[in-house]
Amino acid sequence: MQIENRKLKTANSSVADSSTWTANTSVRVCSFDFVDRPSGQGERCPEQKRAVFKLQFPLLALCLMLSFVGASAQAQTVTDKAVASVTNGSQTVPDLITYSDLIWQLALEPGRTCTAQPASQDLNQVLKTLEDQMLVLQEARKLPLALTPDAQKDFEDTVKKRRDELAQAFGSRERLEERMVRVGLTSDHLDAILRDRVTMERYLDFRFRAFALVSPKEISERYEKEYGRLRNSGRIVPALEQVRDRIERDLMEEKIAEEIDKFVDGVREQPGTEIVILNPV
Repeated sequence: MQIENRKLKTANSSVADSSTWTANTSVRVCSFDFVDRPSGQGERCPEQKRAVFKLQFPLLALCLMLSFVGASAQAQTVTDKAVASVTNGSQTVPDLITYSDLIWQLALEPGRTCTAQPASQDLNQVLKTLEDQMLVLQEARKLPLALTPDAQKDFEDTVKKRRDELAQAFGSRERLEERMVRVGLTSDHLDAILRDRVTMERYLDFRFRAFALVSPKEISERYEKEYGRLRNSGRIVPALEQVRDRIERDLMEEKIAEEIDKFVDGVREQPGTEIVILNPV
């Protein structure tokens, strides 16, 4: 799941283009760095809440000055730093996005080239994605968790399925693991990322999927749009019944994606939402 944020832009960012924020969304820019550490070392949760140190913000700089030791011979060494903090107003302690989280997110996109020095444009693009995901995750945390053994087993089975799907997207488990080693992403970190993704998926399904209805008229109109021009062209045109299910799924996913975009925009604009840019990338 990837949700694009079209609203964030820091005035001091190294990205050339710019965007604006609504009046209800507070954005600040401050800066502090952390000590060099080999990527992949230290127990820190990636992506959204994994990527997030749950610390009192006034003590943020002090608490995050941790010293990490040891390094993988194959992992690159990076200077980690806090990039942004995010809260939707439902919690007093903001979640943190770090530079490593950006690198890990980029590395987990199969179609993207993994480089030691990602472009500023790529870093800002993935930062926007992580901000949106973190806002959704914070909303999901408001719901009570199903803590029965069966529910927990089902959740972990889904996480394992997502990991298998990710390995398949890379072509093999070995290629995925090779990419992980290059950016210092451990197996535990990956599982934490996937657990948050499953949590977000389930929340969004619960909130939107049941209400995404597709009418027969919409299916017929999409069929005409896709296949009407092919009539009398000498090509084989499938009958509506042959492609009905696929068209219905496409339309449903489009509607869900549209509602998610509206939902995330609303969370960004609600009072209390605050995204603090700590270190522009």
